[in-house]
Amino acid sequence: MKQQKRHPPSPTAGLRRLNTDRKDMCADTLTKLKNARLRRLKIQRLKLKYTCEAKIRVAPEDRGEGTKCGEPESEDRKIHESMQISLSLTTSSKEEDRSSLAGNNGVLDDFRVEKYKEERYGVEDLSYGSVSLIGNRKEMEDAVSIEVGFVVKESTKCDFFAVYDGHGGAQVAKACRARLYQLVAEELERQGRNGGKVDWEGMMAGCFSKMDSELADNAAARTVGSTAVLAVVAKDEVVVANCGDCRAVMGRAGEAFALSDDHKPDRPDELMRIEAAGGRVINWNGQRVLGVLATSRSIGDQYLRPYVISKPEVTVTKRTNKDEFLILASDGLWDVISGEAACEVVRKCLSGQARRNSPELENHQSLASEAAALLAELAMAKGSRDNTSVIVVELRKQNNGHRSR
Repeated sequence: MKQQKRHPPSPTAGLRRLNTDRKDMCADTLTKLKNARLRRLKIQRLKLKYTCEAKIRVAPEDRGEGTKCGEPESEDRKIHESMQISLSLTTSSKEEDRSSLAGNNGVLDDFRVEKYKEERYGVEDLSYGSVSLIGNRKEMEDAVSIEVGFVVKESTKCDFFAVYDGHGGAQVAKACRARLYQLVAEELERQGRNGGKVDWEGMMAGCFSKMDSELADNAAARTVGSTAVLAVVAKDEVVVANCGDCRAVMGRAGEAFALSDDHKPDRPDELMRIEAAGGRVINWNGQRVLGVLATSRSIGDQYLRPYVISKPEVTVTKRTNKDEFLILASDGLWDVISGEAACEVVRKCLSGQARRNSPELENHQSLASEAAALLAELAMAKGSRDNTSVIVVELRKQNNGHRSR
């Protein structure tokens, strides 16, 4: 009898196999398995891990001119923070990118662009980028204001940048976007005609107060308000006025500097002011004025006067050749990303070490625009559910008016 030929055992013998027969498995399950596999492969290729190690200078507590940035007696320390983000593939189509990442922690579901803008400006040919994302909210209550050359001071143009974070509705934030830069321009021109040095603190306080007064007759402003952070970028200085919990941060010489302090009800000096006026700070899902508002200063919110005020805090920072960029953003960013980490991300973007290519935005952006968009996307990826608005302004001069990409 002819001996039967023996074959060596299969390498996969004994392994449990997944039956993918279409007769035994519904089409929906097959589609899910296929999409899951494609998604895993793509995410493995897309993930980019940022390890941010920034040297931070902690400025002294004095709030006089220039003490927010660059004081020699400040203390140095180091902070290490890791972030992980996903960037879309440049080789795939927009629809493929959207479908393959749709289930990636819901990031793209939240990444709805409400407003996007990028441009070059000024005699120094600097650039800026801005982006506003609605996040997981039903309504976009943030507003961004960018007014290039809004006033001439000492024969040079000044530029105006602002982020407004509305609460209770978008009415006050939109009103501030349309009007506040005009009030600042009018006051600067008036003081320029009178000669002498500009009293930035008094001037900003007057402009914010006038903005608040103009809204007093608006019925909506009684229960609706907005925080605000604005920056006037002049040839020799950067002036920041902050009212609420938006924030301004400057990158200088590889370090991060806070140009504003958040106005939170539990900040010791704010708590004392509120209680001295007869108000209370109540812990109701966080520290809130009368258990209602999570910020102690804002424009609007007439029903919470005098506990919530519209007076801004102002810092004046002398510009140097070590200045790199300025970041203005709403608390949708700052609640999940530190100022030091944000500066490190922007620094990597502006130096070309980090790039993003999203189907949500066009590919001909400036690097400042990419930096703003990347920060907003990082905030969404790190769990921010709030509206998130970011402005990034380059402060360095660029060779031939363009930065290499």
